[in-house]
Amino acid sequence: MRAGSGSGGGATPVRPRWGSGVTTPRSLSTGSSPRGSDRSSDDGEELVEVTLDLQEDDTIVLRSVEPAAGGAASASSSGASPSAVAPPRRAEPPGGVASRSRSPAMRRTSSHRLLQFSQELKAEAMARARQFSQDLTKRFTRTQSTTTAPSGIESALAARAERRQRAQLDRTKSGAQRAIRGLRFISGPNKASNAWIEVQANFDRLARDGYLSRDDFPQCIGMTESKEFAMELFDTLSRRRQMQVDKINKEELREIWQQITDNSFDSRLQIFFDMVDKNADGHITEAEVKEIIMLSASANKLSRLKEQAEEYAALIMEELDPEQLGYIELWQLETLLLQKDTYVNYSQALSYTSQALSQNLAGLRKRSPIRKISTKLSYYLEDNWKRLWVLALWIGIMAGLFIWKFIQYRHRYVFNVMGYCVTTAKGAAETLKLNMAIILLPVCRNTITWLRNTRAARALPFDDNINFHKTIAAAIVVGVILHGGLHLVCDFPRLISSSEEKYAPLGKYFGETKPTYLTLVKGVEGITGVIMLVCMIIAFTLATRWFRRSLVKLPKPFDKLTGFNAFWYSHHLFIIVYISLVIHGEWLYLIRIWYKRTTWMYLAVPVCLYVGERTLRFFRSGSYSVRLLKVAIYPGNVLTLQMSKPPTFRYKSGQYMFVQCPAVSPFEWHPFSITSAPGDDYLSIHVRQLGDWTRELKRVFSAACEPPVGGKSGLLRADETTKKALPKLLIDGPYGSPAQDYSKYDVLLLVGLGIGATPFISILKDLINSIIKMEEEEEASGDLYPPIGRNKAHVDLDTLMRITSKPKRVLKTTNAYFYWVTREQGSFDWFKGVMNEIAELDQRNIIEMHNYLTSVYEEGDARSALITMLQALNHAKNGVDIVSGTKVRTHFARPNFKKVLSKIASKHPYAKIGVFYCGAPVLAQELSDLCHDFNGRCTSKFEFHKEHF
Repeated sequence: MRAGSGSGGGATPVRPRWGSGVTTPRSLSTGSSPRGSDRSSDDGEELVEVTLDLQEDDTIVLRSVEPAAGGAASASSSGASPSAVAPPRRAEPPGGVASRSRSPAMRRTSSHRLLQFSQELKAEAMARARQFSQDLTKRFTRTQSTTTAPSGIESALAARAERRQRAQLDRTKSGAQRAIRGLRFISGPNKASNAWIEVQANFDRLARDGYLSRDDFPQCIGMTESKEFAMELFDTLSRRRQMQVDKINKEELREIWQQITDNSFDSRLQIFFDMVDKNADGHITEAEVKEIIMLSASANKLSRLKEQAEEYAALIMEELDPEQLGYIELWQLETLLLQKDTYVNYSQALSYTSQALSQNLAGLRKRSPIRKISTKLSYYLEDNWKRLWVLALWIGIMAGLFIWKFIQYRHRYVFNVMGYCVTTAKGAAETLKLNMAIILLPVCRNTITWLRNTRAARALPFDDNINFHKTIAAAIVVGVILHGGLHLVCDFPRLISSSEEKYAPLGKYFGETKPTYLTLVKGVEGITGVIMLVCMIIAFTLATRWFRRSLVKLPKPFDKLTGFNAFWYSHHLFIIVYISLVIHGEWLYLIRIWYKRTTWMYLAVPVCLYVGERTLRFFRSGSYSVRLLKVAIYPGNVLTLQMSKPPTFRYKSGQYMFVQCPAVSPFEWHPFSITSAPGDDYLSIHVRQLGDWTRELKRVFSAACEPPVGGKSGLLRADETTKKALPKLLIDGPYGSPAQDYSKYDVLLLVGLGIGATPFISILKDLINSIIKMEEEEEASGDLYPPIGRNKAHVDLDTLMRITSKPKRVLKTTNAYFYWVTREQGSFDWFKGVMNEIAELDQRNIIEMHNYLTSVYEEGDARSALITMLQALNHAKNGVDIVSGTKVRTHFARPNFKKVLSKIASKHPYAKIGVFYCGAPVLAQELSDLCHDFNGRCTSKFEFHKEHF
């Protein structure tokens, strides 16, 4: 027996699997036969070489058992054993008495028991060597033809040994890189230092009689979303202890927790390898690779990946087993992990130099607190000055009207009877007149779309029209409470309780006889006021987010009060409200002169404008005759409608239109972003099933769709060739949106969540079409220019005028970055064709696309590690992403938009960058804050825009 820093027989050092990660092991190698250097005995006994780890705390762990026969000598010269190393396992005492023990390692004193211990291992080592030789022979028999000569096996082993030696060199060079991107089994909240406390609490809650069952293990360690993976991890660690158990105690759970949270990359890699290596023979076969692919796909909710697991398993074996030995080893799996980054050359990652970084982030230098405050204030004013001046003007007008009416009634006799109640109520009434008038203006969509193209867009925030509509509605609520509340609880009671002397001057308004409370409420003013109040309560309540998006669950039949339909129909109560408001304003108690009844004056222009808008929409929708060309129903409950384009329908990318389907509802119009480009000869929209109307729309079209011809797709489709008649569609538009102004920016950052990607698909298609046309014009211009100079043809006037008369197309936008975040793999089918088209045609790399799938665990997590490797490998081999099925790389988890904005700012200094977002409000606030923050720190200028409907 000899001791040294390396393992004997050329075996690669392997980290002990259980309980040996505390101290640095020393390697001990010994032959199992007393014949020493002899390779075989006279009686045919096979000799083996045993490698042990001798710890500083006198712990001995069996590292490997290798046959000393065959090509061991030749293989050792290349630094690797020609045969696979038998799986490291825990040393066992004589007789196997402690083979069922759950201690991590057998502790013996090396000075007294080492010799005895090695002799005890002899019998078992010899048996394992024989079994190892038999397994190896069987594996070669399966993978090689019957005519393969022994020299072919030896050459294959030698080739693999050479590759292994090169891999060891690569491992040394990239150790730091591996450590950073290592395999994590625990992510999220459990990464905290006190995570064991939480796990321990879960154990106390879930354990029965001091033992935790295998089924409760995922919940205990916080892997409830990937139970199958967690239970496979449990089984793997049980196999490493040579036990098959269904329950563990707290001490054993602590040992498992220490292993799966170990920061060592090698330790994590070994655990992951063991999860694949079900029979613990140190080899991974194609069947085992397929099984772990299916397990990873299940943990990450990738159903399609499970269907193609066999194909991808063969791809991995083809890459890692070029010698066709039929198995791969630990070092080969590690090689695939390290080479992942070399495969990923298709993602077009944002590149920037340190020089550009220092130039663009010059604002990061230390500045005084006063300078910081002034910079932030200046950028805030620059970003919000349009909103601020409009709000200031609106509030100023309301304040002026309130004060004017307050002072007016303060000097009237009625103040002596009703006091400040009447002055406040009348002041609030004047603001109500204003707000009931201007609340119609933000929803005059045709007018706003027209004004967007005028100089008014430089001063008015048309992007915030819906937000302004909601703000005015909130002011109306306050005004109604003040006006109606003070009349009912203050003015009327004080009037009927006043003395006859005080009431006498008011007799000309309320009658000679002092009225009762019921008389006041039953009057025209009271009835119209109550009608308006009831209608407003209904409309405002059903317009809130909880009811409009069906977040409130009501029992039947009251469930009809939630959803978009309830919001749509209840909002049309405004017709009754405005009629009642005009009547209410003409029957005022305290005003008898007609021209002082100003309610109709406030409402005249806005109401006429709104009525004109609705009339225009009615006649225009009838003139837009569209014919459905294609219908497709995609995964994720998305309906795609492709229709003919009316000759007079002209729009810009990013705009939207209203759609009506009489078969669903003859009254409802719903807005949808146009996903076709202006240059396309058709119109298209994508409808996600989110509410009652869209659900019914999908049902109607599903009945008209037929299976695709030839089985090219599993989606329901319908086109002009189908026999069934498609439902009729009416369209109205187009209408302006923030995204339509994308062309005025140097750089675009387009961020869409789920179906929120729709407005940006049209922009991307329009950009690529503009690029193609610009290139064609450049080529055509080059052809028109005849050669000039000595011995060249003369340029005639006609040619020169043809060249100069047509202005050259100039594309201001130099780059566009598209980030699409979704949680369903099937979502990528929605725009698969568009993405592939852009990837093929964008030769100048102007458009950079990034898909993010949130159902897959982030890069570095063990649950997605194999998918990440396979993704990189498949794209390098076939040019297709395994998740999206496109040429665009799919990233996992959620993007870090702070890094995204930082890289864009660094790559494009002094650029005007438009950030356009469509999706949930939470991310909108984050992006808005980041844009504001970066505007104060770098030379680039970010402008944030959110889509509103």
